[in-house]
Amino acid sequence: MGLTAVIFLLVLASRHQPTAGVGHDPLLVVDDYEDGGIRLKCLSERLFSEAQLLWTDSRGDNITGTPLSADTGTAGVSSSIVLKAGSGNSMSCRILDKQLKTSTESSVAIADAFFPSTSPWLAAFVVILLLSIFLVLAAIYKIRSNNKEITRAQNARKQIEQDIDELKRKLDEQKRRFEKENVRNELKFRKARSNAVNITLDQTCKHPNLCISDDKRRVKSSDKKETALKAMVVATEGFPDKKHYWEVEVGNQSQWELGVVSENVRDVIMNNMGISPPVNGLFSLQYSQGKYILTGREDVSDCKQCSVVGVLLDVESSELSFYNVEEMSPLGSVVLEFTGKLYPFFSPDSSGKWLGVRPVKPQTYDPLPQGEKEINE
Repeated sequence: MGLTAVIFLLVLASRHQPTAGVGHDPLLVVDDYEDGGIRLKCLSERLFSEAQLLWTDSRGDNITGTPLSADTGTAGVSSSIVLKAGSGNSMSCRILDKQLKTSTESSVAIADAFFPSTSPWLAAFVVILLLSIFLVLAAIYKIRSNNKEITRAQNARKQIEQDIDELKRKLDEQKRRFEKENVRNELKFRKARSNAVNITLDQTCKHPNLCISDDKRRVKSSDKKETALKAMVVATEGFPDKKHYWEVEVGNQSQWELGVVSENVRDVIMNNMGISPPVNGLFSLQYSQGKYILTGREDVSDCKQCSVVGVLLDVESSELSFYNVEEMSPLGSVVLEFTGKLYPFFSPDSSGKWLGVRPVKPQTYDPLPQGEKEINE
């Protein structure tokens, strides 16, 4: 209504003069916005058969309008046209009377402000809107990516925690197993030590290059040039049955050999002191070149060098066992095959250092506490 009223006033203010005679001025009507411009209608009471309607722009060029009625016989002269911004912003409607040879004209000028136009802010708004949408989408993508990364990190952390728990469980299990094994070993050692006996060395049954102490408990090599392995001394005591335990201080000697020999081997050594004893009937643990070797050339693994070795002779079970006294742990055992008595023997290295029997006070085996009993079971 505001646009129509303003333009109507402009129409009233426009100049229009008939070229001859008297006639009615055409009526210019602003209809509506259309196709980026303003549609104008020109109406007249004259019939199509009596008059002709022409549109002219600001430059005076004729423009063809669109008839508003298809019935040219009875309808009045009327036409419409779309005026767009930049086309001069003015338009004239002229009615030519065919009979009177006269013409009437109405003109209108419309300011640019009344034409529909795109605001320069609209493009900026669209750009900002698109950027905002892009940023929102990017933020959503980033959040989802972060969530995936967080989820992966959490899963990895859970897996690591599970692995750590599994390792702890295995370590605890190994620790319990190790503790049980230590308790069992200590139990066996304490039982073995409860069978301690007194051992003395036999001066009449030794290699000529060996020297025995006055108390008959220690032996060493008197010839440092000769390898003293298999140069041995046999104990006075022989054991036909039961269990017997003794301990030997080997110190830091580079090589030595401890064990038992059968009665036949003892007789051979006694009668032929200068020869090596026969292999059959000799059961021992040998230390040489940093390794422990049992009879039968079986290496004892995972055993460190010890300074005191415990020896348990179990005649009833036909087994000879060796212990690391300081660790109270087993070094290994040998199965015995013999007849008659078994005699302890000792063979030091050629360094001239003493290798001796350490006195062990006979002791009664003390039962383990209840907790250790349960572990042993």
